Amino acid sequence: MKLMIASDIHGSSCCCRRMIEAYEKEAAERLLLLGDILYHGPRNDLPEGYNPKEVSDMLNSIKDEILCVRGNCDTEVDQMVLDFPILADYCLLDLGTHTVFATHGHHYNPQTPPPLKAGDVLLNGHTHTPANKNMGTCIYMNPGSVSIPKNGSPRGYMIFENGEFLWKDLNGAVYETL
Repeated sequence: MKLMIASDIHGSSCCCRRMIEAYEKEAAERLLLLGDILYHGPRNDLPEGYNPKEVSDMLNSIKDEILCVRGNCDTEVDQMVLDFPILADYCLLDLGTHTVFATHGHHYNPQTPPPLKAGDVLLNGHTHTPANKNMGTCIYMNPGSVSIPKNGSPRGYMIFENGEFLWKDLNGAVYETL
């Protein structure tokens, strides 16, 4: 299975469009969104192209291909305009080579991890900074942010395919692998 993983769109229609174009170009089977879909949140400036209504329309057009967990900026009101479930705090994915605990990161993160077995993956967004760290007991990964990257990181996403994780910018250029 080829899986695209992205986080923190924060209502940016131009960045969401680029993410969906990358998803189509990648020919991934599913898009896993790690929360913070529509609202920019009180700590962030408005992202470029802020248009939550347009973002919801774009994502609803591929609703059958999306898996999603709830971010700290996602609410029940957002669920009313999105045609795919967004309110789960986490999901578990068996990717064959890895068991992945996917969450946004505001509850479960490297400082407050969920119970995981050695070799499992803790996958979250929230920090807007890509990560690929062996934590000793688990592997911590973060795709960064689609719209509001921090710490000099690119706008980007991750791909999982054939047991390998790739971090890519929105142009599709690989900058990290595991």
